[in-house]
Amino acid sequence: MENVIKVRGARQHNLKNIDLEIPKNKLVVLTGVSGSGKSSLAFDTIYAEGQRRYVESLSTYARQFLGIMEKPDVDAIEGLSPAISIDQKTTSRNPRSTVGTVTEVYDYMRLLFARIGHPHCPVCGREISHQSLDQIVDSVFSLISETSRKNRKAWFLLLSPIVVDRKGEFSNLFDNLKAKGFRQVRVDGYVKDLSEDLVLIKTNKHTIEAVIDRIAASGSNLKDKIFSENLKSRLADSIQQALNLSDGTVVLAQVLDSGFELPEFPKKFANHLFSEKFACPVDNIQLTEIEPRTFSFNSPHGACPACSGLGKILKVEPALVFADELSITEGGILPFSSMFEHDTWISRLYLEVCKHNGINPKVPIKELGKNERDLLLYGTGDFEYMVEGTNRWGRFTRIYERFIGIVADLERRYQESTSDYVRQEIEKYMRQRICASCGGA
Repeated sequence: MENVIKVRGARQHNLKNIDLEIPKNKLVVLTGVSGSGKSSLAFDTIYAEGQRRYVESLSTYARQFLGIMEKPDVDAIEGLSPAISIDQKTTSRNPRSTVGTVTEVYDYMRLLFARIGHPHCPVCGREISHQSLDQIVDSVFSLISETSRKNRKAWFLLLSPIVVDRKGEFSNLFDNLKAKGFRQVRVDGYVKDLSEDLVLIKTNKHTIEAVIDRIAASGSNLKDKIFSENLKSRLADSIQQALNLSDGTVVLAQVLDSGFELPEFPKKFANHLFSEKFACPVDNIQLTEIEPRTFSFNSPHGACPACSGLGKILKVEPALVFADELSITEGGILPFSSMFEHDTWISRLYLEVCKHNGINPKVPIKELGKNERDLLLYGTGDFEYMVEGTNRWGRFTRIYERFIGIVADLERRYQESTSDYVRQEIEKYMRQRICASCGGA
C-alpha cells in the first residue's frame, strides 16, 4: 500500500502543472503567500477527487450538506483515500452539528463503543459489574437512612421502569398493571392513578414506571431496631417485585414536595437508579444498559445532564449581581432590589442573615469585605435562620429557613421557572461558561 499521495500534472486554477508527493499518516501544512495555490491544491484538487469516493458511501440526506465538486484539472492522483474537508467558512451555526454528525461517522462510532465497550466506574476505575438483590437492598436502605437523618424526615417512591423512552399508547399495559393490583404509575415524571382513563399520544416517546411501594421514614424511626429490620425486609420484597417487572432495574425516587406528609400525587423527585446489570459495588455508581444512544450528546440518554450536551452552560456571574455604590437596604443586591422596597420575606431573610453574621446592611456594597460578599453569594450551608413577621393575611408567622446564597438561589429560580420573562431577567446576571461537569465535551 502506498505511503504517499502522488499528484501528477495539477493545473487547477493557478497551479502550474505541478507534481508532488504528500506523506500519509502525518500532519502536513501547506504554506505560501495569498494566491500561491494553497486552496487550489488542498480543496479543489486533492479533496475534490477524494470526496467523490466518500460521498458515494453516504445517505442521500448527508449528500445534500456536502455537495459534489467539479472534477479537478489534474493528470493523475494515486494513493488517495476518501476525504473529509473542514472548511473554516462553514455557514452551519447549529451547536449540535459536528463533523461527526454531518458525515455520519458519529453513528458508527456510537455503535462501535456500545457493542465492544466495557463500562468502568468513573470514580475508582473498576469495571462495572452486575449487582445482586442483596446489594441493591443494602444500597437503597443506606440511601433512605442517610437522607432521613439529614432531613429529619424523607419520603420515597419505589418504582419499576417498564417502558423507557418508547413511542405508543400503552393502554394494554395500563390494563394489565391494574389487573395485577397496582394502583399508581409514574408517566413521564407525573404520578397518575390507574383508575383514571390514561390516554397517551401515540407518536410521542413515553417513560412508564409502576409504583411498587411508598415509603416514609424519619431519623427517629430508623433508630428503632425493629422498624429498621421490618423496613429492610419490606424493601427486599418490593425491590424483587420491581426487578422482575422491569427486567432488572429499579428506581428509588426521593419525593421533594413540601408538606407534612407524603402527598398522594408528588410532583418533584430526585431519582436514584439501581440495576442488576451494571453497578460499581465500591462507589455505588449505577449505570443503565449501554446502548448507541448512550454515546450521543444529542440524546437525553447520552447528553451531559448539566448542559444538555451543548458543552456550555449559563452560570451566575457574581460581579453582575451587586451595585457597589448602594447598600443592601437600598437595593444593592440587584436581582432582589425590589424586595427591599417593601417588607417581604426575602428582605427579612437577608436582614436576619446580615444580623447573625455581623454584616452592616446599610453601608455600600463596596465597603463589605471579601468574606462578607462571599457569604451573600454562596450562602451559609445548613444553618437555619429564624424569620418572623406578619404574612399577607395579617397573621404573625415564624419560619426557619436556610440561606443558600444569591448564586444558588438565582440558578434554582432559572431552572424551575416556566416564565420566559423571569428567565430573561435572571439571564441579565448570567454569562455562558464551559460546562464544569463534562468540560465542554
